[in-house]
Amino acid sequence: MEPKTASASLTIMTELVLPNDTNVFGNLMGGRLMYWMDIASALAAQKHCNAPVVTASVDNISFENPIRLGNVVHIEAKVTRAFNSSMEVHMKVWGEDLKQQKKYKSNEAYYTFVALDDHNKPQQVPGLIPETEEEKRLFEGALRRRQIRLILGGKMKPDDAKELKALFVTD
Repeated sequence: MEPKTASASLTIMTELVLPNDTNVFGNLMGGRLMYWMDIASALAAQKHCNAPVVTASVDNISFENPIRLGNVVHIEAKVTRAFNSSMEVHMKVWGEDLKQQKKYKSNEAYYTFVALDDHNKPQQVPGLIPETEEEKRLFEGALRRRQIRLILGGKMKPDDAKELKALFVTD
């Protein structure tokens, strides 16, 4: 299976914030944004593995700025690292006020997906080749983020998280 570049999975999704998408303060509801982020990141993962995917985890969603009614949402999703059957996808989200011609960062997050075969069982995914400095930085950090997810999910013992431990323990 030939590895793919991170840029090959790039997915950009654009949405308009309508009244039904907002809370009583006129801001985009966080749940609606997470729904759109799930779609954008799933598309990026599917582009990488050419197979259906399911969401395995969502983490590190940091809301920085609200997106207002009538503004535009831009979601940029890209695979940061591929493991055996799973892929980490990083997203950046911007709001855009078209009237004031202002684009601002709203949030970012990491989602993890598992590729499925025709029998809905996990299947192997292609490796990932990071090209830019940012892609290399995200690629390197993905293993530590994965170990944190596995520990928090009860699927890995903290003592087995060698990459993560290396950050804190010196010989």
